[in-house]
Amino acid sequence: MDTREQVIIVTGASSGLGNACATYLGKKGFRVYGTSRNPSAYAKKADEYFELIQMNQADDQSVAKAIASVLAKEGRLDAIVCNAGMGISGSVEDSGLEEIKLQMDTNFMGVVRCVKAVLPSMREAGKGKILVMSSLAGVVGMPFQAFYSSSKYALEGFVESLRFEVRPFGIAATLIEPGDFRTGFTASRRAAASSAEGPYKKLYAAAMGVQIRDETGGHDPVDVARLVHRLLGLGQLKVRYTVGPAFERAAVLIKRLIPARGFEFFYRKYYKLP
Repeated sequence: MDTREQVIIVTGASSGLGNACATYLGKKGFRVYGTSRNPSAYAKKADEYFELIQMNQADDQSVAKAIASVLAKEGRLDAIVCNAGMGISGSVEDSGLEEIKLQMDTNFMGVVRCVKAVLPSMREAGKGKILVMSSLAGVVGMPFQAFYSSSKYALEGFVESLRFEVRPFGIAATLIEPGDFRTGFTASRRAAASSAEGPYKKLYAAAMGVQIRDETGGHDPVDVARLVHRLLGLGQLKVRYTVGPAFERAAVLIKRLIPARGFEFFYRKYYKLP
């Protein structure tokens, strides 16, 4: 199918990686619908190449309504890029249960809601692509981001299992694992209230200082957009694709090759932890 005829949903398209993907695909001729919890707040910033619609992926009805509106307008959905998410930093001890629930409900259950909403139409059509934005933090646990990493690890298992179920119906699912990119994610990440004051203060400051440095000096989000565009043009998809700084991608390989204690030592040194 000509890309100009493909209908794509990109969740979390008001900024960051989602905005880069939606804009890039729109410029390439795809019919793109980006989602945002509050699209009116971004009306003047939304790119001319895609339509920004309301959807809160932490809300069952909001997800169902958004997907249904696109299907009603277009008659089909060729692909979805599940990108929307949020981050919470802090020690496990300092993180509140409500914060933890929000992290998991948004990053993991939010994707589950979206996937369940698009599967019936894709299955009936006998084709479709599901691209799920995981993270290198879903392969390597990050210090003071235990629940963000947990949400991404959960997505890894979810997509691995999903692939077995949907392939017989012509649906391809894959994981995209970005490293650090220059986006608004850094500024919008929430911090557990007592992490900067309690017994973990120095450790938290050291680890997050490195993380913020890497994020603000990360790659351009267009790299992810180019990868998404390439994957939409492929037939079969691999289980996962990494994208981002070479050093971070190499860390994933190193983790597989050396003993766990050796990798932990390497990571402690990198994040300035004793």
